[in-house]
Amino acid sequence: MSITGATARARQLIRADDGIPVDTPRDPAREAAERELSRPMYHENDPNLLQRALNRFWEWVGDLFASASGAAPGGPLGLAVIALIVVALFAALWWRLGTPRRIPGTARTLFDEGPRSAAEHRATAETHAAAARWNPAAQERMRAIVRSLEERALLDPRPGRTADEAASEAGRHLPDHAARLRRAAREFDDITYGGRTADEETYRRLSALDLDLERAKPQLSTVSGGTAE
Repeated sequence: MSITGATARARQLIRADDGIPVDTPRDPAREAAERELSRPMYHENDPNLLQRALNRFWEWVGDLFASASGAAPGGPLGLAVIALIVVALFAALWWRLGTPRRIPGTARTLFDEGPRSAAEHRATAETHAAAARWNPAAQERMRAIVRSLEERALLDPRPGRTADEAASEAGRHLPDHAARLRRAAREFDDITYGGRTADEETYRRLSALDLDLERAKPQLSTVSGGTAE
């Protein structure tokens, strides 16, 4: 039943049986009409709670755009031009800067997982290399180098060590390979944190360094640094 029909029904309720209108005060008449309109039959097609919430939301959005278009130069057309300019600026910045990357200079921990042996790191590196995944292959090979030096007691196992720190410490015991160690650490950082893409040559270079270090004889110094063994 429509609201008009409900109003008519309410008017009928406040008439006398003989059809003569009753002089009903305003407040009782309004209450009688409200009671009639509150019956479920008049609300069967009312929107549910979600629909009402959506309607209110879109009304709010419409009011917001109306207010913005009224304040913007040129009205709705000017607002549309401003929105396009903002989108174009955002797209230009995204294209110029690319996906946000980790900022250089933050903590560059070499090992991001639990302790594994050098052999395990080498096996993982070879698996990545076989699939031409050169970035993780190079990373795992560098981890194998550092873990091997720890296993040989040339480096003390230390959580949180960076590739640069490992290269610097190992270079004191293996001075003939110090430059290659520094380069390997720099490549690891560039790949892991600088967004650089490794290639097969990078991986082969790290593999060769790993093998050479395995055969290299360290120059161990005493604590005072005065005697070489």
